[in-house]
Amino acid sequence: MNASPSRLAAGAATVTVLLWASAFVSIRSAGAAYAPGALALGRLLAGALALGVICLLRREGLPPRAAWRGIAISGLLWFGFYMVVLNWGEQQVDAGTAALVVNIGPILIALLSARLLGDAMPPRLLGGMAVSFAGAVTVGLSMSGDGGSSVLGVVLCLLAAGAYAAGVVAQKPALGAASALQATTFGCLVGAVVCLPFAGQLVHDAARAPASATLNMVYLGVFPTALAFTTWAYALARTTASRMGATTYAVPALVVLMSWLFLQEVPGPVTLAGGALCLAGVAVSRSRPRTPPPAPEPHATPEQVPAAES
Repeated sequence: MNASPSRLAAGAATVTVLLWASAFVSIRSAGAAYAPGALALGRLLAGALALGVICLLRREGLPPRAAWRGIAISGLLWFGFYMVVLNWGEQQVDAGTAALVVNIGPILIALLSARLLGDAMPPRLLGGMAVSFAGAVTVGLSMSGDGGSSVLGVVLCLLAAGAYAAGVVAQKPALGAASALQATTFGCLVGAVVCLPFAGQLVHDAARAPASATLNMVYLGVFPTALAFTTWAYALARTTASRMGATTYAVPALVVLMSWLFLQEVPGPVTLAGGALCLAGVAVSRSRPRTPPPAPEPHATPEQVPAAES
């Protein structure tokens, strides 16, 4: 039996949030050896190479002209600007504060998509986002340390959240004309071009970085970028930007779990409670109200049966 489109979209969204959560673990290693711009460029080059090979194998052509505006804007803001300022911001504040500020992004997506795309904002979506944001605040505060006092870092993370939201809203219309693979591949290429001024820094850092940091940078490009952004685009083409944005509130909970499993960072009760709130809010925001079953049609009486035509 073939899976329904809604199940495939849900599966694609699940792959995205899992891989984006894993990115936070890899950035810890790569970010210690690579400057923010160099890390963004290296990640985008690795992602563009992987996506380019897939496009050639699948014989995907250029995106239609109608999609280029959205692809260019999302590539500039989300693939390029967002990755640089987020990497920079995470060097100025601790991970908890960064996650807290960046999680304003889904709220901005909902507001922008309602204004620019005409997306509906049903009560379940708004309520779920409120619950998830409360969970993200709880996780962020419980993980925050001495690095959370940098005003520059908070501003950079706010800029990252705004660029992320604008990039998602710009990408949504483009997916009406281009495939998920086309939108991701050429968005990644645009982002790599934007980050080319950091090429010298990338060469400098790569010559001195340990192999583990470089491997983590390649991992970031192939999986959280090439694969996860493609599955994101696939799911986004089949739902609203607001609902997809709310789905990313699962990321803080998964980061807590992965840090526990792979970095032996045992979360406290408050952190676990915040993660549970994030997941509960996502479940609410993606749920749909139950529709009552249709009333049975009354049986026709003999008087109601039309006479046969002669």
